[in-house]
Amino acid sequence: MTMPTVPSNGNEAAERLASMADVTASDGALRRFLHGLPGVDTVGLEARAAMLGTRSIKTTAKAYAIDLAISMIDLTTLEGADTPGKVRALCAKGVNPDPIDRTTPKVAAICVYPDMAATAAEALKGSGVKVASVATAFPAGRAALPVKLADTRDAVAAGADEIDMVIDRGAFLSGHYLSVFEEIKAVKDACRREDGSAARLKVIFETGELSTYDNIRRASWLGMLAGADFIKTSTGKVAVNATPANTLLMLEAVRDFRATTGVQVGVKPAGGIRTTKDALKFLVLVNETVGEEWLTNTWFRFGASSLLNDLLMQRQKLSTGRYSGPDYVTVD
Repeated sequence: MTMPTVPSNGNEAAERLASMADVTASDGALRRFLHGLPGVDTVGLEARAAMLGTRSIKTTAKAYAIDLAISMIDLTTLEGADTPGKVRALCAKGVNPDPIDRTTPKVAAICVYPDMAATAAEALKGSGVKVASVATAFPAGRAALPVKLADTRDAVAAGADEIDMVIDRGAFLSGHYLSVFEEIKAVKDACRREDGSAARLKVIFETGELSTYDNIRRASWLGMLAGADFIKTSTGKVAVNATPANTLLMLEAVRDFRATTGVQVGVKPAGGIRTTKDALKFLVLVNETVGEEWLTNTWFRFGASSLLNDLLMQRQKLSTGRYSGPDYVTVD
C-alpha cells in the first residue's frame, strides 16, 4: 500500500508500516479494522473541544500565534467567476499580506482550481508559497476515476505543489471502503511527477456529510492508510464544515496513527474559520492534542478565504494599540 513520507524513524517505522498491509488486503479485512476502531464518546469529545476553546492566550504568545496562523493559511479562491487577474492578486497578497509591515509572514499556499494552477505557479515562482489545487471533480467528487486522475495529473503538470482531493462519500457511506482506499491510492500515484518527486496529497472527507463521529474516525484512518499526507475536514461548500470537535477527532487520529506506524500526517480544517479567535482555538487544539511537532505549516493548515484579513487587523492592533477598519485590508 502507498504511504505518506515517513519521518526519520529508521527500520522500525518501515516494519510497522509493513505490518499494516494485511489491514487493506481485502474489503472484509479493511471493514473489520475500521469498525474495530474504538467508538467515539460524543459527549466527551465535544466537552473537551469546548474546554480547550476556553484557554486564554496572553499578549506575547498571542502575537506569536497570530503570525503562526498566518503562515498556516491556504489562501483560497474557488469560485466559478475566478479570473487570472483575481488569482494573481490573491498570490500577491499571499506573498506580502501586509504591504506596510514587511515582517508579516507569508501564507502557506494559494489554493485554486486546476485550470488556474499555472497562473498561480507563475505568480508565486521563487516566493516559497506553495500552489495548492483542488482536484478529483471538487467539491462533489461525482466523476469517473479516469476523469479524477486526469484532473489531478493536469494540476500537477501545471505546477501544483499540493493536491486537495475529495473522497467518494457515497461509496464510503455505502460501506465500500476498499473502493475509497483504492481511489485515494490511485490519486496519490497521479501526484507523482516524471522526475520522481510528487505533490503532497490532502484528502478531504466532507465531515458534514459523514453523519457521525465514528465515520469521521474511520475516514481518517482510511485516508491515512491509503497514503494521505494531510487529512482535511471539508470543502467549505456545505453547511457544516470544520468544527473544533471534528478537528480534535482528526488530530487524535493522526496522533494514534503515528504511534502505530511511525508516519506523521498533517491536518487541515477548512470552511467556517473566519476570525482570529477561531484560529487560536484551533491552534490550542493542536498544541494540547498532538504537540509542538504539528505546530508548523508542514503539518497543519487552515483552509480559508476571509481569515487572513481578521488576523492582519488583530496583528496591527497588537503592534499599534488601535483597531483598523475593514478598509485596512483588501477585499478578495
